[in-house]
Amino acid sequence: MLSALPKSAHPSAKKHLAEIYNAEDKTHATAAAKAFTAAYGAKFPKAVAKVIDDLDVLLAFYDYPAEHWVHLRTTNPIESTFATVRHRTRVTKGPGSRAAGLAMAFKLIDAAQARWRAVNAPHLVALVRAGAVFEAGQLVERPTTTPITQAA
Repeated sequence: MLSALPKSAHPSAKKHLAEIYNAEDKTHATAAAKAFTAAYGAKFPKAVAKVIDDLDVLLAFYDYPAEHWVHLRTTNPIESTFATVRHRTRVTKGPGSRAAGLAMAFKLIDAAQARWRAVNAPHLVALVRAGAVFEAGQLVERPTTTPITQAA
């Protein structure tokens, strides 16, 4: 998104973007996105379109437990893990054969796994996988359904 803005606008745009993804809930994030549109929409419509067009996807992490938001807001675990592999393949001037490359990538990622941060509230992962609904980071209890009575 910053590539669609002049460098002089980067500091203030970064602040506006941080207000969007660090908002306390989806409602506040949407309001911050509207403020971003108001601030930059007239002069930089391409930059605003990059954020607003995919806003639902950008804010999808708000549909999960609040304890998991810190993990979902970033792609750093993925990027830093593969940065290790990329760095090693550059140093060795390529992996050699395909099998050697796969083995090297596996061992590097396996070693990086030991340094990964554990998920906050791991007990909620099972609920997410089961399809539980979360609003504003809190579990929404499912309504109880009445059993169907069979005719005798």
